[in-house]
Amino acid sequence: MSKDTIVIREIQPQDNKELEQVIRACFHEFEIPLEGTAYSDAETPRMYESYQNVNDVYYVVERNGEILGGGGVKPLRDFEDDVCEIQKMYFLPKVRGQGYGKTLFEKCLLAAKDLGYKKCYLESASQLKAAIHIYESYGFSHLPNALGNTGHYSCGVWMIKDL
Repeated sequence: MSKDTIVIREIQPQDNKELEQVIRACFHEFEIPLEGTAYSDAETPRMYESYQNVNDVYYVVERNGEILGGGGVKPLRDFEDDVCEIQKMYFLPKVRGQGYGKTLFEKCLLAAKDLGYKKCYLESASQLKAAIHIYESYGFSHLPNALGNTGHYSCGVWMIKDL
């Protein structure tokens, strides 16, 4: 593997601590509320363990053993069984703008289809303008309110797409 090779792979147990740091750093960088978001989720420090069911998957973006970001798919909590949620998609600044976010996003959408979901939902913060633009470019439409029970009451952007 060359020193510039970036790999997108499924999460492993040893990724937890570094991935937690990546996720939490984004909240401080973009001044997103810490409560009512992924920042305060109980699963954020234990991402590997949180994505070990048959109907979910989480991927990390790695370069030379360093976790640069990640994103995953899970059933939308307390909602219809055929609706998933793209969750916890965050990246370090040094990897943004290089196309890896789009690649990971496409991988998550494909995984959602492969897992049998019919619709994909996501929540975001209005501060994440570049991410929201990507979601819109993939055909996600805005919703007037949240779906399911994510516990992310501080997220003000809700979007959905038919798969």
